[in-house]
Amino acid sequence: MLREVDDLDQPAGPETVPREGRPARAFGRVLDRLAWSPYPRAILLYLVIRTASVQLLDLLAARRGGTLTDRLTAWDGQWYLRLAVHGYADLPGTLDAARQPYSDAPMAFFPLYPKLVEAVMWVGLDVVTAALTVSVLAGLVLACGLIRIGRAVSADRGDRTGLLLVTLWAGAPMAIVFSMAYTEAVFCALAVWALVCVLERRWVWAGTCAFAAGLSRSTAVVLVAVVVVAALIAAFRRPEERGRALAGAVVAPLGVAGYLGFVAYRTGSWTGWQDIELRGWNTEFDFGVETWDSVLARLTADESVFSTLTVLFLLGAVALAVVAACLRVPWPLTLYGVGVLLLAIGTRGLPDAKIRFILPAFPVLIPIAIGLSKRRTATAVVAATAWVVLGAWFSAHALTAWRYAI
Repeated sequence: MLREVDDLDQPAGPETVPREGRPARAFGRVLDRLAWSPYPRAILLYLVIRTASVQLLDLLAARRGGTLTDRLTAWDGQWYLRLAVHGYADLPGTLDAARQPYSDAPMAFFPLYPKLVEAVMWVGLDVVTAALTVSVLAGLVLACGLIRIGRAVSADRGDRTGLLLVTLWAGAPMAIVFSMAYTEAVFCALAVWALVCVLERRWVWAGTCAFAAGLSRSTAVVLVAVVVVAALIAAFRRPEERGRALAGAVVAPLGVAGYLGFVAYRTGSWTGWQDIELRGWNTEFDFGVETWDSVLARLTADESVFSTLTVLFLLGAVALAVVAACLRVPWPLTLYGVGVLLLAIGTRGLPDAKIRFILPAFPVLIPIAIGLSKRRTATAVVAATAWVVLGAWFSAHALTAWRYAI
């Protein structure tokens, strides 16, 4: 009798579980893991912040007689929508900065984003819905990548740091472009995951992400440089990784180099893309001369609050880059962030758009995320909320009341 009781107390072995119940139990385990995983929380957090920001934009646009759709597809968004519909060869009505016909102007815009929009249109969506869908989906991929970055820079509070990074970046000034028909969400998603792969020494994937990023924005030259340098160092120091590292280093620059080479071939000039930028948008690299003059003018003149905040955000980003270096943030992240800042600061043209140009430099936010992760939850929530509110207002104001910030 005692033996029978003992047998009843023993845990049931695998053979006692009905076969039809095993899939349900496995699915239950997957749901349990998802419930504790930071990735769904990152996605939800990103969506909540971006939705709130878009709602504020809708409110301010309505007060000024505009529409939300018009604002989300403004400026360069119109170029990308037209490229998705017409392509580069048949794009009508292209003008340069002097409002003169300029058939080469469309080639200033890299092809990945409009091609993705075109692909999504195949399921039956109109071009505007397809463009905004691509941006939203890319933003979700971006948010998940920031969780991995958080784990890389903060061993003991990785997921908390990652969620704070999602909050800070999704709510940053001019983060509204992540919800627009613009390339920032796609490029930043690829950049984040390229850097994740660098930190995790997944060299082929790092090179592939950098390759794709090179087809979306010229800013990819900084990302490509970081991936190539990191891969070559790994190939030299770790013989067991040499083949994969060299493969990543070879693949990484093919996207940006291939498109710039294509533009050079089409225009008959080695500097074809730079020539288009100069003629079409008065944009060229001047080593920061215009940026310096703009900063001095705005800090010493009676400027608007928006102009002053633009300068302060720019100076703050530079200061945070220095802090990131002092905190010994992994050098690929720091080098990428500093490189994006230098590229944005050193380029002449549209000084009011500098905050959008430095948005891909997400590593400058890492010191803030690490600092807040060490504070009490209430303190971190209040600080992050204030940042999101400020960023949402700045973004909405830029698209509704200010003419040249996008």
